[in-house]
Amino acid sequence: MTLRAKAPLRVSFAGGGTDVKPFPTTDGGCVLSATIDRFAYGSLRSRNDRQITIESVDFGTSIDFGVKDPILFDGKLDLVKAVIRELGASEEEGYDLLLHSSAAPGSGLGSSSTVMVCMIGLLKERYKLNLNEYEIAQMAYHVEREQLAIQGGSQDQYSAVFGGFNFMEFDGPSVVVNPLRIRDDTVNELEHNMLLAYTGITRASSEIIEDQTQRLEAGSQETIRGLREQKRLAVEMKVALLRNELSLFGELLGHAWEQKKRMSTKITNGYIDEIYAAARGHGALGGKVTGAGGGGYVLLYCEFHTKHKVAEVLSSMGATVEEFAFAPRGLVTWWAND
Repeated sequence: MTLRAKAPLRVSFAGGGTDVKPFPTTDGGCVLSATIDRFAYGSLRSRNDRQITIESVDFGTSIDFGVKDPILFDGKLDLVKAVIRELGASEEEGYDLLLHSSAAPGSGLGSSSTVMVCMIGLLKERYKLNLNEYEIAQMAYHVEREQLAIQGGSQDQYSAVFGGFNFMEFDGPSVVVNPLRIRDDTVNELEHNMLLAYTGITRASSEIIEDQTQRLEAGSQETIRGLREQKRLAVEMKVALLRNELSLFGELLGHAWEQKKRMSTKITNGYIDEIYAAARGHGALGGKVTGAGGGGYVLLYCEFHTKHKVAEVLSSMGATVEEFAFAPRGLVTWWAND
């Protein structure tokens, strides 16, 4: 028998960055996001020779070590090793672990944190640990942000665990996930009218987040106003979704992008600006870069009769344009026959 897990990646509509310390402590943050039909996958198969092997399809690398060997953090799959150290210190039997994500690391869909959630899900089932959704997400955050000191917020971990449309509130260390009951016709219309355009650029989000944090700590009024406006827009967009006011939602998505760019000069670049201007010029009501910025995916809302025009022009500019659907479920694990 083989243990498997999958967890969905996410798109963030507004509020990204307000979940990054120290803003949740000073002002309180909130994020509006939804999970999509792109996933991180994990598979764990037991072995009886007291060895652990880890293969990452995304990074094209694999490592192996004994179950009692010291875990060395040397830049090779450190996130995975940190989870094993957190949950597998008493391991007596080995296993083969295979990990893969639908999106490349650094593409802005939260893939690294989602892989972490998958890992915890697998080891939770292996060791029969009684962890609820909040505890799984908090553990993923603790390992990634606190133990390994990788810059970032906490929305990705909670999105991957809970799944669906969520309005998340951050107050210091406290996180509250509010699932949203979005009408089926609203979800269908969103899927009908939205696009993801991959820029082909991957980036280390920690560099952008570090710049944002330094500006915040230095008292940059531009950064502070941008973050506060992100909070306000997250609330407005939540209301628009619940009321099925999708043209307004699309326009607010564009406003969220304008405010996001105030948070750091590294959030956009010339190519992203060109893509966004072309999309708006061909009928997109609004859009924004997913994740920290600097590359990855651009999320766009279009009226359906202009959507194909937006896709054509962005494809001609070198972007990879994709349709997507929303994923209502979060982390799942199951056993499969070999």
